[in-house]
Amino acid sequence: MKPIKTCCTAGREQVETGTIQRLAGFPAQTLRTKARGASELVRIDGGTFRMGTSSPNGFAADGEGPDRDVHVDSFLISPYAVTNSEFGSFVKETGYVTEAERFGWSFVFHLLASDYTRERVRQVPQQAPWWLAVDGAHWARPEGPDSTVDERHDHPVVHITWHDAMAYCAWAGTRLPTEAEWEYAARGGLAERTYPWGDLLKPEGKHRCNIWQGKFPVKNNASDGYVGTAPVHAYEPNGYGLFNVSGNVWEWCADWFSPDYHQLTSTENPCFTERSDVRAMRGGSYLCHRSYCNRYRVAARSGNTPDSSTGNCGFRVAADVLDG
Repeated sequence: MKPIKTCCTAGREQVETGTIQRLAGFPAQTLRTKARGASELVRIDGGTFRMGTSSPNGFAADGEGPDRDVHVDSFLISPYAVTNSEFGSFVKETGYVTEAERFGWSFVFHLLASDYTRERVRQVPQQAPWWLAVDGAHWARPEGPDSTVDERHDHPVVHITWHDAMAYCAWAGTRLPTEAEWEYAARGGLAERTYPWGDLLKPEGKHRCNIWQGKFPVKNNASDGYVGTAPVHAYEPNGYGLFNVSGNVWEWCADWFSPDYHQLTSTENPCFTERSDVRAMRGGSYLCHRSYCNRYRVAARSGNTPDSSTGNCGFRVAADVLDG
């Protein structure tokens, strides 16, 4: 098991998974386009924006900067993270088995675990004892074998590895956004702002995202309304109509992760393609707190091994604009 990087991510040993089609466990001919209609994917017109940040309040070691002008072409992106309902439809049609199910365990945040679940903990990482490696935890049993998503159909699916997300995209006729596309869309048309809505975390005292309130990791006051995940349509959308690009769940991106991203990628449609064994993640999660994991800022970034799954990691889909 690899060390946990932050309060928000955890890792497994890398395993050989082969191609996405073999991982998915269903024939290539079934990988037909099932993307949401154009009315449900938001079109983001291409343009140039200031990507990253040089602010001293960020995490320089994550490669958040230096900030620079980056151009992206037009693309489509979902206004929401993929939900339990949507992922369930994928599983029902294809019989897909996630990597957490194959490994037999996944990471559950300690305050969400029941006494029954705590009896099924196989390991507690020393670097981050708030994560419990729980037997039987996976997307449909997010807090362990005695939990369910029956009342959370509109919540983001979690315990999803990068490989799982890619398999879903193959089935849906979509793809993961690049880091540049994700940040451009998440900014919602605002230039060089800390959050998708501006520079104040709570404008007029109003919560705009699902993050941790209280003393991490022992007390969450949940003044934003949620202890764990929130529905994907919770809170107000940004200027492009995207929901929950700050907090709620980490979202996988297409890129490999590198702290030298801004030095090694082009300023035209950048995507880091050099293998680093770690895939990029954006947006932060309901576990992020300013005292430790202040990564719900729009320029913040992180990464994890592509076979890692946790109770706070999901994804949203993107697609190319075919009409140019």
